[in-house]
Amino acid sequence: QVQLVESGGGSVQAGGSLRLSCAASGSTYSSYSMGWFRQAPGKEREGVASIYTSNRDTYYADSVKGRFTISQDNAKNTLYLQMNSLKPEDTAMYYCAAASRPVYGRWAVLAATNYNAWGQGTRVTVSS
Repeated sequence: QVQLVESGGGSVQAGGSLRLSCAASGSTYSSYSMGWFRQAPGKEREGVASIYTSNRDTYYADSVKGRFTISQDNAKNTLYLQMNSLKPEDTAMYYCAAASRPVYGRWAVLAATNYNAWGQGTRVTVSS
C-alpha cells in the first residue's frame, strides 16, 4: 500500500498561485495513476487533475484546465499540482490519491471511486 502526504496549501487572494506537493512512500511502483481531488464544504469530492504514472498523460477537470498543472517527479516520489489564477471557487480541501489498478479514459481517471490510497488533505482558501 502506498502512503501519501500532502503539503503546500494555504490562503491566497484571487489571481494568486500555490503549488501543492504529495510525497509518496511504500509501494509506489504499484500506482497506475495518481490524482488530485478536492472537496468543498457541502459538496462531493471531485477530480481536479490526474496523471498516468507510466506515460505521464494528464487529464483535467474543465473548471481548472489552463490554470492547473499536474506533474510528477519519480526521483523524489512526489506529485505536484501547480495552481495559477486561483479563484474563490477553488477553495476546498485538496487530496492526493493513487490507484493500484488501471483505469482508462478521462472520466475514469478523474473519478474518486477508482482510487484506493488517499492522503489526509491540505486546505486551500482563495479570497476575493
